[in-house]
Amino acid sequence: FQWDRRHASSTSGPISPLQEFIPMVLQVAYTLASKILPSERYVHVGVSILGLVITYAFAQGRTTDRERDLHARTIIVTGAFTPLGLTLVSNLASRGAHIIAISPYPLSHPQPSLLIPALRTATNNPNIYADYADLSSPASIRDFCTRFLTGDDQRLDALLFAHEYQGIGSLFSSKQSHEEKREVGSLATFLMATLLLPALLVAPVERDIRIVNVVDPFYAAATPSFTSHLLASMTSSSSASSTHRSVFLHEGYRALRSIVFTRHLQRILNALPNRAPTLDPSLPGKDDTRPPQAAASTEASATTANPFPSNIIAISVCPGISRSQTISNLFGAEREGDPEGWSRFGTVLYFLFFPIIWLFSKGSNMAMQSILHVLFLPTPFKRALAQASAAVNPPSSEPSEKPEPSANASGKRTRVEDMFTEVLKPGALYRECSVATISVAPLPEPPKQAQDAEQKAKADKKAGGGKKDKKVEEDLVIEDDGEYGGEAIGRVVWEWYELHLKTWEKAEKDKEEAEKDKEQVNKSKEHVAEEQEHRDKTDRSKPKSD
Repeated sequence: FQWDRRHASSTSGPISPLQEFIPMVLQVAYTLASKILPSERYVHVGVSILGLVITYAFAQGRTTDRERDLHARTIIVTGAFTPLGLTLVSNLASRGAHIIAISPYPLSHPQPSLLIPALRTATNNPNIYADYADLSSPASIRDFCTRFLTGDDQRLDALLFAHEYQGIGSLFSSKQSHEEKREVGSLATFLMATLLLPALLVAPVERDIRIVNVVDPFYAAATPSFTSHLLASMTSSSSASSTHRSVFLHEGYRALRSIVFTRHLQRILNALPNRAPTLDPSLPGKDDTRPPQAAASTEASATTANPFPSNIIAISVCPGISRSQTISNLFGAEREGDPEGWSRFGTVLYFLFFPIIWLFSKGSNMAMQSILHVLFLPTPFKRALAQASAAVNPPSSEPSEKPEPSANASGKRTRVEDMFTEVLKPGALYRECSVATISVAPLPEPPKQAQDAEQKAKADKKAGGGKKDKKVEEDLVIEDDGEYGGEAIGRVVWEWYELHLKTWEKAEKDKEEAEKDKEQVNKSKEHVAEEQEHRDKTDRSKPKSD
C-alpha cells in the first residue's frame, strides 16, 4: 500500500486511520476468500446460490395481484391471535376493514388487551375489536352469536374461519385428545356458520358476502380413504378411532371434511330463492324506477332463463405449508400452543433443520396471499348483476366518432367487456391463488333392494304429498355437480356435523351438570364442617360439671 499512501497524501493531505484500515481489511478478506474458495469454484457457487434463490421463491408460492377497498366492511376472524390470524387482521385493517377478532382468552388477558391497541396504532384503524368466544364450548359460541345478532350493528361482509389451520399433534405424539380437538374445531366452524347464516340471508341482496374456511395443507393425504372413513365415523365417534394413523391422515380428514362441507354449503345457498336485486345503477338500494313492463320482463328473465347466483359465497382456502403453524407443530416444537404434543427431541430437531425449513416453507405473510386473493376477487353475483344492468340500461345507440380501444366492431363500448377476467368460483378450493382440483370417491352404490325401496318411497311421497310439500321440494332442489364426491357426500358430511354437534352439546351439558353437582357436594361438605365447628365451639364454651 505504499504507492496508495503516497498518492493519497499528495492529493488530499494526510491519511486518516480509517483510510489505512479499510484497504487492509479488504486485502485480508480477499486473501482469505482465495484460500477457502478458489477462483475456479466461483461459477459453481454462483449457480448454487441462484438455485437456492429460485427454490425459495418457488416454495413461497404466488402473490395475489388483486386489490380491494374494504372500508366500512365488517369481517369476523377466528384464530385471530395465531401468527396467520394476526397477519390477516393487520392487512385487512390496513385496507379499512372493520375487524371483530374472536379471542379464546378473556378480554382482560394480555393477548387481546395488548395486541388490539397495537394493531390499531400500526394500521391507523380504530375499528379493530376483540370479542370473547371459547371455540371449544358450544355455549360460548352461542353467546357470542347472540350478542352479535342482537347488537346495534349487525352488518357482516365476511366470515373468516382461520382457527382450523393451526396444526394439532406431532410426528412424535398421537393422542386421543388431539383428535377430540380437531373434531371440536370443525364443529365450532359449523355451529358459528349456521348460527350467523340467518343474518347473512336477510342482508341487502346487493351486498357481497363471503364465508372463507382456511384448511390444513394435508387434505390430499386423506382423499383415497375419505369416503370409507366418513361412513365409519357416522356410526362411531371419530375421536374414538384408532390413534395409530399418521398425523397426516388425521389432519387430512379434518381438512377434507371442511372442504366438502364448504362446497355443500354453497349448494344450499344456490338452492335458496334469491331476491331480485335493484337493476337501476343510479338508485342503488332504492325502488326500481323503470317502467313496469321493463321491470317485469327483467324479473322474469332473471328468475327463469338466467337466474342470479347467490350473493353469499362459501370458499375453502389452503395457505400452504407455513413454518409457524404447520412445521413447528409437526416437530412438536409448540409448547404453548400444544403442550400435550410438545417434544424436547422434536424441538431440537426443528432448530437444527431450521435453515432447510426456512427455505422450503412459508412465513405468515406469504401464507395469507391465497386468503387475500379470494377476498379480493369479484364474485359471479356482481358480474351477473352488471350484465343484467347492462341489458336493462343499454349504452347510447350513437356510435362514438373515435372508438375506444376496448370497443367492439360496431364502435359501441359494452359494460360486459369491462368485466374482470377472473371471477371467484363459489364453493371451490383455492391454493396458490388459483382453483385446486381434488378427487373424492363418491358413495358406494346401494344394493338393488335398497334402490327399489327408495324409489318406492319417493313415488309414495309424490303421490300422497300435499301441494305445500311439493312446492318446498321444487324450490329447494340442490344441484349435484359431482365435485368433491357430489351432493351425496356433501349431504353425509352435513349429517356428520349435525350428529356430532348434538353429541358435543350433550357432553358439555353433562359436564356442566357434573360440575354443578360437584359444587353442590362441596358446599354441603363445607356446611357440615361449619356446623361441626360450631358444635365444637359450643361444647368448649359450656362449663364442665363436677
